[in-house]
Amino acid sequence: MLVPIVALVFLTVLCASSAICLYILHRSASARTELRRRLQQMARGGSGEAQPELREALNRKARQAGELMTRLPQTREMGKRLEQAGIETPPALLLGVVLTAALLLAAFTALQTRSLIAALPAALLPLLSAEAVIRVKTARRITRFTELFPDALSMIARSLRAGQSLTTAIQLVGEEVPEPTGTLFRIAYEQQQLGLRLVDAVATMNQRIESMDLRFFTTVIAINSDIGGNLSELLDKLALTIKERLKIRRQVRVYTAQGRLSGYVLGALPVVAFGAFTLLSPEYETELLREPLGLYILACAVLLQLAGLIIIRKIIRIQI
Repeated sequence: MLVPIVALVFLTVLCASSAICLYILHRSASARTELRRRLQQMARGGSGEAQPELREALNRKARQAGELMTRLPQTREMGKRLEQAGIETPPALLLGVVLTAALLLAAFTALQTRSLIAALPAALLPLLSAEAVIRVKTARRITRFTELFPDALSMIARSLRAGQSLTTAIQLVGEEVPEPTGTLFRIAYEQQQLGLRLVDAVATMNQRIESMDLRFFTTVIAINSDIGGNLSELLDKLALTIKERLKIRRQVRVYTAQGRLSGYVLGALPVVAFGAFTLLSPEYETELLREPLGLYILACAVLLQLAGLIIIRKIIRIQI
C-alpha cells in the first residue's frame, strides 16, 4: 500500500515542477518580459552584458519546450478549445496545472483514506472541473457572439450600401462591435492586410468559434465572391433570420423556466438535506459513511440523481 502512495507523491511533485518550469519559461520568453529586460538594461547603461547568452539559451529552451508540447495532439486540441472559449492561458501550462492538481488531490486522498479506490474520484475532480469551466465559457462566448452578430451583419450591409468596400466594412465591425464578435472580425481584417485573401480570412473565423450563423455568413461571402450579387440584401435577410430565431429562443426559455427551476430544486434538495442531517444529527450520517453498504447506497443515489438531472435537461433543452 505504501508503494502506490509514494508513486503518487512522486508524480505529483514531478508534475508540479514541470508546471512551474513551463510557467517560468513562458514568462521569460514572452514579448513583454523581453521588452522590460531591454529597458532595464538600457537604464543600467549596459552593465548587465554578462547574461545575454544565458537569457538567449533560456529563451531557446523555452521555444523548444513549447514546440515539443505543441506537437502533442492533446495540446493542439486543447489550444483550439481554449481559443474558442476565449481563454488566453497556454494549453501546455493549463494541462500541467490540471494534472498537478489531480495528482496532488489523489495523493492527499490516498494518504488520508489509505485507499487507492477513493483516490481515483479525487483525481478526476480537477479534470472534470477544468472541462466544466471550458464548456461554460465556450457556451457563454457563443451566446454573446450570436447576440451581437446580427448587429454586425447590419453594419456591414449599411456600409456596403454607402459605397464602402467589404474590407472596410469588416474593419469597421472590428472597431465598433464589442468582444467577441468584434475581435473575430478584427483578426480577419488583420489577416487580410497581411496578404491572405479576404474569403480565406473570413473562413478562418469558423475555427475560432462554433456558430452555424457564422458558417452561413462565410458561405454567403464565398458564393458572392465567385458569382456576385446583392451582398447587402443577403446580409440583411440573414441578420433578420438570426434575430427572429433569437426571439423564438427567448420565448422558449420563458416557457421552460418552470422545468428548469424544478430541475434546480430537485438537484439541490438531496444535497441540502444531507448537509442538514449532518449538522443536526452527526451520528446518523456517520453510520452511513462508515458502513460499506452505506457508501454503496450513497454512490447509487448520486448516480440516480445525475441520471435524473440529465433527463430533465434533455426534456427542457430545445434546439432552435
